[in-house]
Amino acid sequence: MDTFIVAESGADIPRDIVRRHRLHILPMHVSFDRTTMPDGSFPIQQIYEFHNRTGKVPSTSAVNPEEYRTLFETLHAQHPDAHIMHLSYSAVTTSTYENALLASEGMPYVTHVDTKSVSGGQAAIVIRCAEYIEQNPGASVEELKEQIDIWIGQIRMGFIPGDLAYLKAGGRVSNAAYLGASLLSIKPLIEIEDGFLVSTRRYRGSMKSVTRRFLKEYVAQYDPDRSRIYILFSEGIDPVLLRHLEADARELGVESIQPIKTGGVITSHGGPGALGIAGFTTS
Repeated sequence: MDTFIVAESGADIPRDIVRRHRLHILPMHVSFDRTTMPDGSFPIQQIYEFHNRTGKVPSTSAVNPEEYRTLFETLHAQHPDAHIMHLSYSAVTTSTYENALLASEGMPYVTHVDTKSVSGGQAAIVIRCAEYIEQNPGASVEELKEQIDIWIGQIRMGFIPGDLAYLKAGGRVSNAAYLGASLLSIKPLIEIEDGFLVSTRRYRGSMKSVTRRFLKEYVAQYDPDRSRIYILFSEGIDPVLLRHLEADARELGVESIQPIKTGGVITSHGGPGALGIAGFTTS
């Protein structure tokens, strides 16, 4: 039985991978005051220009039930014997999962899984699922879901915002915390824990020194599968920093590095020059 994978644009899966694995990506929404646009339909620079002009960050919203329903019905009409596996953006951060459940009422050919992750973490689960389906074409939906649940338990992702002003503008840090962190060059590490975005530690120093230290501590703490890790970054990252980070990863035994450039949803929260790491723990 054929299986089609559906995910949201907030997974930030590169377009070449989407095409290669025949993934179906539904755009989330980004609102600039009264104008709402599908994620991916505008240049990322527009987010930065909006913040510079207004001091605010765009608001983001989930895929709505009608958008899910239209895709599910279209796929089923074209492939009536296929199953649809929806690997959702973290359910505790947005209404994507709830909206998709509502949209698929009466559709036994759709299975939903909350990946409890976002951006590169969700992308890593989606990509591993697609590769598993290709390698195991006879796998049942139950077998596939069992594997996905294992991967969800293994994924580890964290990121360092490029500009705390974006977190402040979005109401995620207080003005006092923002001023203190800015004066002391403190950069918070945001990790995904059971679907929630949690600040777990603080680094002090330049973005270059902080991210390289973060990579070493990430590898030491989680002992990720070194066959592939995912490096997330938003537009505005220093390319030299990325090259140094990739070289460091190679020295730590990482065989393959999949770059993940964040789209409108994630960039609206992390700002320019944000950087993150995702991978599957082996411990």
